[in-house]
Amino acid sequence: MTTLPPFHYHPDPLATGSLRPSTEPCCCCGQPRGLLYVGPMYTAQDVPGRVCPWCIADGSAARRFDAEFTDAGELTGLPDDVVEEVCSRTPAFSTWQQGRWLAHCADAAAFLGPVGIKELRAHPEALEMIRSEFADPRRQQHFLQSFLEALHAQGNPTAYLFRCRACGEHLAYADGT
Repeated sequence: MTTLPPFHYHPDPLATGSLRPSTEPCCCCGQPRGLLYVGPMYTAQDVPGRVCPWCIADGSAARRFDAEFTDAGELTGLPDDVVEEVCSRTPAFSTWQQGRWLAHCADAAAFLGPVGIKELRAHPEALEMIRSEFADPRRQQHFLQSFLEALHAQGNPTAYLFRCRACGEHLAYADGT
């Protein structure tokens, strides 16, 4: 296996679980490169297997299968080249519902991985972002606190942690079934 291509918006896709070791060949380039992408891929085509991170990085997987790895919904208002890089040349990540890619300081943020309440406590600004999103004046405060305490990196519900590439602020959203 050669060195992983750099992904500006997903710095360590192996650590986040978006890539997994595999001896199978990539369905795009046909090479058994040691790693395959296991996240979402949005296409109308029947894809015959998994793609390697090198075919994601160079855009060949997106072109060959007319695919995107991330929905551009959260990236409105960003430069087209940023949206294209995130959606077509960056490994996405698996979520319970439709995934969201967060943005900050006029750029897409870097995805750091799934996290739970334990990890979020180290990033109070990200925890506050989730708290604000789920705050509802019709609910009692203890319901929100119970939800936050239930967040688990490998469980349900889960939070997804990002870092702004410009200012370094941490961002997050939560998701569950």
